[in-house]
Amino acid sequence: QVQLVESGGGLVQAGGSLRLSCAASGRTSNIAYMAWFRQAPGKERERVATIVWFGSATNYADSVKGRFTISNDNAKNTLYLQMNSLKPEDTAVYYCAAQRRDRGDFSSWGQGTQVTVSS
Repeated sequence: QVQLVESGGGLVQAGGSLRLSCAASGRTSNIAYMAWFRQAPGKERERVATIVWFGSATNYADSVKGRFTISNDNAKNTLYLQMNSLKPEDTAVYYCAAQRRDRGDFSSWGQGTQVTVSS
């Protein structure tokens, strides 16, 4: 099992920046991919960005391309999401998630961290 704990959320004005962190523990050697998801009130959960855990390949939702950057530090077992040029529509609870090598879905989830962007 992999345990995930997010941090770094908060309140920021439009145009500002935040960096989210996700600390992973447990069987991290079994992770294939990690991702950031978000869910705003009344909306479906959206995958924001994905990264190959032991690689460098990344993928982004069109809504955040050019503004958000996903990265990781394998030595620290930590995932990051640098969010720049934030917009009010980025307001949501952000979750990190891990997909194991032997599963086809994101089976480990953090508790979530609130990001609020004021206009």
